[in-house]
Amino acid sequence: MNKLLSLVLVAVLSAAVAQADAKTGQKVYLKTLKGKFGMNGTKFAAEHTVSEWEDLFADDAKGFVKEYGERFPSAAGVLNNPSMKDKLQDVGDFAKEYGSDSGNVPSCG
Repeated sequence: MNKLLSLVLVAVLSAAVAQADAKTGQKVYLKTLKGKFGMNGTKFAAEHTVSEWEDLFADDAKGFVKEYGERFPSAAGVLNNPSMKDKLQDVGDFAKEYGSDSGNVPSCG
């Protein structure tokens, strides 16, 4: 019984941590990237499926930086800024949480 309770508690805490990262990523997107990309958070997250976002944010978000840096040249400086490295992982959590096939819709319309 204790093992089952422990597993449930770990699962709940893991989900809460993942949600917190998505919320942080949403805030980073709205504050830092929304103006550069010219789209709200809902439209941004729906640009790719969860799997596609996972691929783009793998390996320190190199795919994301490349794709969005090329599409939005005015954002390249921000995307390549070393201080954004950790923040981009939170943006990735946001994008994956609300990807086009996730069934979730962010509240940042």
